[in-house]
Amino acid sequence: MNRNRFVLITVDTEAQPARAPQDHVKRLIWGEHEQGTAGIREMCMAANDVGAKLVFFVDACGMFLHGKPFEDAAFWLKQAGHDVQLHTHSEFLPPSFWEQHGFPARPTLLNQYSEKKAAFTIEYFSKYLANVTGEKTRAFRAGSFRWNIGTLTAQAKLGIPLSFNNTMRGLVDGVCPYAEPVQHPFVWSNGVVEVPITERRFPSRGDKVWWGRLAFPSTNRHRDPPWRVLYPYTFGRKIEVLVILVHSWSLLYWDANGYGVYKDDRRHEDFRRLMRKLSRDYDIITTGQFLNLYENGKIIITDKVDMSRIKMQI
Repeated sequence: MNRNRFVLITVDTEAQPARAPQDHVKRLIWGEHEQGTAGIREMCMAANDVGAKLVFFVDACGMFLHGKPFEDAAFWLKQAGHDVQLHTHSEFLPPSFWEQHGFPARPTLLNQYSEKKAAFTIEYFSKYLANVTGEKTRAFRAGSFRWNIGTLTAQAKLGIPLSFNNTMRGLVDGVCPYAEPVQHPFVWSNGVVEVPITERRFPSRGDKVWWGRLAFPSTNRHRDPPWRVLYPYTFGRKIEVLVILVHSWSLLYWDANGYGVYKDDRRHEDFRRLMRKLSRDYDIITTGQFLNLYENGKIIITDKVDMSRIKMQI
């Protein structure tokens, strides 16, 4: 690693109810459809071609709901050498789950939970994920970036050192309580390191401030070459640590019902091209490598943010 520029390619791995009519894990994670396949295997193949590993933020709440098929997918990713970390779409958990553990079912969205309920969610599902992968959780990303002070407090208590939740777009959209308008990692006052999703402020749309997010695919176009994905966020900017957002269903397309479907291999090929481009310009790293680089002074973090700022915004 000698480029002094790093990128984490983060894949939110989900099997949400509204994105497929049935066989959610098969269709949205493995990407297996009647016409062809475009899912996590194909993403891993593209990464392996350039000697890189991806960071899969696996929805442990979805794993709890779908059971062994989802657990098998997470274990496969771990066995394939990729980085499996915690993601939570707890809004899909049934009321009976919360009743069993002594919490009200509502509100259903994580960013609206009490500190106690949020902390329980992180602790329960980080342990659930660790039981599947056999490894302690190093990083957390809330489903739809819906974090709050309870999740951040729980991370420090549980020794989960990395948060991937800072997003100005999420703040504007009202899904999180706070965000720093920065493109570099910083440290919260409780010691948790925040690694922001790469974003850029673009000209406003009407009265709303518009923050774009570095993601693949960048739009619903049929083709998305690397320059179209990267340049709006990297051209004319010096960003030491890029964080790209991908989903397990990002090689699929959306039909008229809003379901993920396979059409062709174009997005798979575009993802391969993106991986090749990134491997030439950046060191593609995992969360474990990020921590090693930070501890060894290769990634320097100077900013510290007091958590009292979060409370002031709630």
